[in-house]
Amino acid sequence: MGGLAMEEMPLSALFEEARKIHLAASESRADQDVVKKGCEMLQKCEDMVGKLGLFSSNETKEDISTNNLKYLLVPFYLAELTEKIKQEDRIPIVKASYAKLKEFFSFCEAMELVPEEELEASSRGGSAPPADRRALKIARFKRQKAAEAKLLEIKERKERRWRSKRASALSTPVESGEEDIPDDDSEEERDAWLATINLAICKAIDLLEMLKREEEMLSAIKEKQLKDGEDVFSRDALDDRTKKAETWHKDAAARVQYSRPAQPITCATFAQDVLEGRASVSQGHEHKHQPLIFGPASIVNGSLSTERERMIAQVFQPSHRMPTMSIEDAGLTEMNIMNDWQEQTKKAIEEATTSWHNDRPLRRKEEDEEDEDEDEEAVMKARAFDDWKDDNPRGAGNKKLTPCG
Repeated sequence: MGGLAMEEMPLSALFEEARKIHLAASESRADQDVVKKGCEMLQKCEDMVGKLGLFSSNETKEDISTNNLKYLLVPFYLAELTEKIKQEDRIPIVKASYAKLKEFFSFCEAMELVPEEELEASSRGGSAPPADRRALKIARFKRQKAAEAKLLEIKERKERRWRSKRASALSTPVESGEEDIPDDDSEEERDAWLATINLAICKAIDLLEMLKREEEMLSAIKEKQLKDGEDVFSRDALDDRTKKAETWHKDAAARVQYSRPAQPITCATFAQDVLEGRASVSQGHEHKHQPLIFGPASIVNGSLSTERERMIAQVFQPSHRMPTMSIEDAGLTEMNIMNDWQEQTKKAIEEATTSWHNDRPLRRKEEDEEDEDEDEEAVMKARAFDDWKDDNPRGAGNKKLTPCG
């Protein structure tokens, strides 16, 4: 059947091919082309089942033939494969998968395949108490394990029957327990498909809850993005920035062969501006810069013309104020301050030295005049004391010491 086109394949062969793709996608990560091909096959199966009228709304599981039971799984397989499709907008995929799962669940409900407790929980919605939801999940898990055990038992029974037939064909001794296995393929196949449907119902209920939560989360994110005016950030700006840098390097490598070397760039910020095309090497650089910019704001190049660009420029920005000068600016400012201070100090020293040299004779004259005044006072004092000593000789005032006293 591999050489036939999809339109030429019968329903049974088309379903088996799609079932193999679903099994491979469930067990491992399948290629997206294979997944999409499986979805197309299952959609074709769904159309053929509808055209052939294999199922009716007034039928139950007892009225469906064994060969047609497996086609009840077409919406479930289609929902699981659709959920594995990857695309940028995830919401349509989730909605399509959710719709197919609801269709599968509704059809199984009409065929009386869904347990009563699941129908009651579905009618209540999410208003059930936490204890009831927990008990329902435990019961669902037990049914899922029972269905898996049933399928494993049927598989082992088929393998034992196949070994028994092979041993009989080769006229070899038959192992104990394999000689009396009844040949009941039709009933066994029906049990296998019913167990597979029960297992799919358990998985579909869990997947419905998961897809519902995912759709709510994606819708909330999309509404927030539309409200804030933010879209998914494109890499076009980054690619354009990289191309500009590469073009500048190529042009510089071509010009260096016949051009004179430019003056060395000592400012890291100006060098970055030159590399990104915002400045030219020949331009005069006065070490004047805007505050440093981080994150997506550096891509906007300062042209914040729309609300979206303003919002992008605020992403990943620090909460504190950014510096308004670079390290080179700070160094040059400190150097200018030091030079001014040195000039002022030198000038003050020169002025102090010059005035001390000019005022020295005046100070010496004043000091000499002060010394002369002090000398005259001392002389006058000494003369007055001498005159007093002449007028008052030694012992003249002590009459008791005189002989005639």
